Amino acid sequence: MSSLQQSVVIYGRMIKFSHSIFALPFALSAAVIAGKQAGVRWDQVLLIVGCMVAARSCAMGFNRIVDRQFDAKNPRTAIREIPSGQIGLNTARGITLAAAVVFVALSFALNQVCGYLSPVALGVVCGYSYAKRFTALVHVWLGVALGLAPVAVWIALTGTVAPVALVLAGAVATWVAGFDILYSLQDEDFDRSQGLRSIPVALGQTGAMVLSGVLHLLTVGLLASVPMLAPLGWGYWLGFVLITGVLTYEHWIVRPGDLSRIDKAFFDLNGYVSLLFFAGVCAGTLL
Repeated sequence: MSSLQQSVVIYGRMIKFSHSIFALPFALSAAVIAGKQAGVRWDQVLLIVGCMVAARSCAMGFNRIVDRQFDAKNPRTAIREIPSGQIGLNTARGITLAAAVVFVALSFALNQVCGYLSPVALGVVCGYSYAKRFTALVHVWLGVALGLAPVAVWIALTGTVAPVALVLAGAVATWVAGFDILYSLQDEDFDRSQGLRSIPVALGQTGAMVLSGVLHLLTVGLLASVPMLAPLGWGYWLGFVLITGVLTYEHWIVRPGDLSRIDKAFFDLNGYVSLLFFAGVCAGTLL
């Protein structure tokens, strides 16, 4: 394996490439719903997937670069690739810039509106990395960043924004903000010591968990309203029930004073939520 290939592999590990599963199914779900109304081609689907992967790769790489000093101080993150020296800073910068260029190019390949809006999208997803320096609503910023995906897909396929796309965006935003609050509980003490902002720092452990639960209740409410705006059959409702159950279980296993199962809640359960939603939309469309 060449040094460039090794760098790309390490970069993929650094940005947790596998975590693309969180937002990508929601983007594809928007494509399924929009495609039923406006039609969709396979080349458009491939471009959408490419845009999602490139944007996330750029945003996560940017995050690792600007947070490298904090990561080096935090025992939980000191083993990450940049602070541990597994990948050079300039190499990470180069690959991150390349991902940004690919995203813009693929956006223009979809249509001109997407192309012209692509720098705005990059500004939002990369700006998240600085948010915790000045606002406890950093989790909401992350949610909005990922919530752009369904709206962007709708623009890519129809050139417009429909109410159902905005509802999907809201569902993604509240879902992501809710689980990111839970995940950030691990760093409450460190963030406070470094002057960083977060909901756990602002509200404490119990308050943060309550707010996370409220956000996920909003997620459930928004997902329940999707069939009112798009023709979806009983298959969607089956997925909806399962998602509600998964979110309930997530809050059952992460409790005040017991953060031992945060990784399961963050990685496993939220992956199930996005996949169940995509499966529900596909089933609801076909049935």
